[in-house]
Amino acid sequence: MANRLDRYEELSRFLRSRRERISPEQAGVPDSGRRRTPGLRRSEVALLADVGLDWYTYLEQGRHINVSAEVLDRIAKVLQLDESERRHLYHLARKQFP
Repeated sequence: MANRLDRYEELSRFLRSRRERISPEQAGVPDSGRRRTPGLRRSEVALLADVGLDWYTYLEQGRHINVSAEVLDRIAKVLQLDESERRHLYHLARKQFP
């Protein structure tokens, strides 16, 4: 069970680090002024990936929720993940990489 908890925590860190490195301009989002942290806001990732904000927040917080491969693909696209990062995302979410 400890290994599963570690994966959820790692998934949380991974998603946050990738979100923080994408600027609003890179994602095609109008810059709406000052940001407390660099990168996209959770709400912007959720909107662009077509998932609920609460649901994405829970995922990024490392809560124990199930995520489909389709949603992982949409999140990976928004976060502009390369193939090895996508593979890692799938691994952390315990999904078979396509």
